[in-house]
Amino acid sequence: MTGASDDDPAGIGTYIQTGAQFGYLQLWIALFSFPFMTVIQEMCGRIGLVTGQGLGAVIRNNYARPVLIFIITIQVVTNTINIGADLSAMTESAQLLWHVPYYLLLSLVTLLTVALIVLVPYRIYAVYLKFLGLALLTYVISAFTVHVDWRHVLTATFVPHFQWDKAFILTLIAVFGVTISPYEFFWQSDEEVEELAQRHKLRQDGSPPRISQAAVRFLRYDTAFGMFFSNAIMFFIIVTAAATLNAHGHTDVQSAVQAAQVLEPLAGAFTFFLFTVGIVSSGLLAIPVMAGSSAYAVGGAFDWPRTLSKPFWQEWRFYGVIVASCVIGLLVNAFGVPPFKLLYYSAVLNGVISPVLLFVVTQIASSRKIMKRFTNSRFSSTMGWSLCTFMTLALIALFV
Repeated sequence: MTGASDDDPAGIGTYIQTGAQFGYLQLWIALFSFPFMTVIQEMCGRIGLVTGQGLGAVIRNNYARPVLIFIITIQVVTNTINIGADLSAMTESAQLLWHVPYYLLLSLVTLLTVALIVLVPYRIYAVYLKFLGLALLTYVISAFTVHVDWRHVLTATFVPHFQWDKAFILTLIAVFGVTISPYEFFWQSDEEVEELAQRHKLRQDGSPPRISQAAVRFLRYDTAFGMFFSNAIMFFIIVTAAATLNAHGHTDVQSAVQAAQVLEPLAGAFTFFLFTVGIVSSGLLAIPVMAGSSAYAVGGAFDWPRTLSKPFWQEWRFYGVIVASCVIGLLVNAFGVPPFKLLYYSAVLNGVISPVLLFVVTQIASSRKIMKRFTNSRFSSTMGWSLCTFMTLALIALFV
């Protein structure tokens, strides 16, 4: 679910922009980011599994309150903007299939999303989300419906290319920001706690659960599979955009409608349909994860009860954050920013805040006091600090 939610409409929009602007030149990012994503998400999952607490609660218990408030604030603000961008992209895409007035359809999409999160029991909803993630395979299929220079694809995948210009660096940060997304850190750790609760592994006194080495090993395999799925989808979206949009000179895509309208004559009605359905489906999957991530973060920061397993009236503050995130996200669209531009810059904003959270997650996962015998290996710590450094240097390069 975490890996699939990573390919939300913001991600799809950013990958389309990448392929349209630079062709195959940034394909190496899909290969480069895979091990880093796997390591960071494994750290987040392991933090939840070992401590029996979500990331927000662990930060609250081990860091100064200003640090906690800063992290939670930027996390929730970024998530809300991202939700607004995703809702808009879903609505524009849905309009291509159903000719309903934009703001009416936007309201209906928001209402549907909130109702599914709040009213459908979590155990059923989790299954629905996992199957919805399979809709992203439409992007794999679409890559094989167009003419692709696979020799060029292989070269661009294994030979990194870099250009010292603002557009290239901005896109690079956007891709990493939307791929290694902070909302996933909170979601991953708290979902491990949810599963512990469902298996009755959490202790009444609040002490850490008893975890086996086999459970941690399974977490690693599970996370690696999810991150591989996420990066594979990114890879095929960039390939399709490069083979169609960039190859025919369409290098500046400003909306889902424009992308689909350009794709239809270039790649046919089938590819157009696949891209449209993929954006709508990915939003239905990703928005609950983003809104849930904000609720977990806020609940952990203020020590509220927080679980998707209980109904609204028992966890009204937790669900209140989810509803507020979606409603405010809806209102973000009143500012009139083009959806793909909003998606793109929300991805950049993710890239800006990532170094802070990467630093905190790596430090927590390396702490013997917090993680006991399940601390980071030398390899995991090296990967975590390296990614933190890389993202920081990329930001400095952008400002320079």
